[in-house]
Amino acid sequence: MIEHRPFESLGRFENDWLSARYHFSFAGYDDPARRGFGKLLVWNDDTIEPRRGFAPHGHRDMEIVTYVREGAITHQDSLGNAGRTEAGDVQVMWAGSGIQHSEMNVESEETKIFQIWIETAEPGIAPGWAASAFPKGERSGELVVLASGTGEETGGTEGPLRIHQDARILAATLKPGQSVTYRPQPGKSAYLVPAVGRVKVEGDGTSFSAKARDGVALADVEAVELTAEDQSEILIAEVPA
Repeated sequence: MIEHRPFESLGRFENDWLSARYHFSFAGYDDPARRGFGKLLVWNDDTIEPRRGFAPHGHRDMEIVTYVREGAITHQDSLGNAGRTEAGDVQVMWAGSGIQHSEMNVESEETKIFQIWIETAEPGIAPGWAASAFPKGERSGELVVLASGTGEETGGTEGPLRIHQDARILAATLKPGQSVTYRPQPGKSAYLVPAVGRVKVEGDGTSFSAKARDGVALADVEAVELTAEDQSEILIAEVPA
């Protein structure tokens, strides 16, 4: 199954500092057909106005991955962690037994992020946070694992960051005409979103173009071919079905 979910079909929220689009049911948006995807519970597409953001609030027992599309996000939490994550880079927070955090755009321009929530496999663990830079040049033309709970993670500043679920976050940048083949691991579903550009998706007897911020749900698929129609950047969450 390959399902195209155009950006225009997503749930939405607007206020004076946040423009959000929801790939799955979240907060006041409830679509019975889009209540998560396997262990992937949330994929929010947030545009945050300058010098605004999410004030301190709490989470428990969730793996929260933030991918910065444009600008930068500044993190602070109740454990004393603080950091600034720039466009193209990723941060992870495992909420575990409970954590308070804020995510602020302290820049002079808009910040655009993807927030991805994955159900944890280890409830009640000590919470934590980590971030890492992944220069685009190093992943040009190939899929690179940004975060993982499958044993390939390092937990440091190089290689995949650790999450506490048998899941992976992958990313790639593609030049126009460049292709990459994605093969989900056995027993996994995947959700793909182009962060930038437009990508032709081919597989399972179907073919279509997914533009920036569209969603593509993949289940029971052996492989999909992804070909950039423009300069593109893609992000994939691979999770237990």
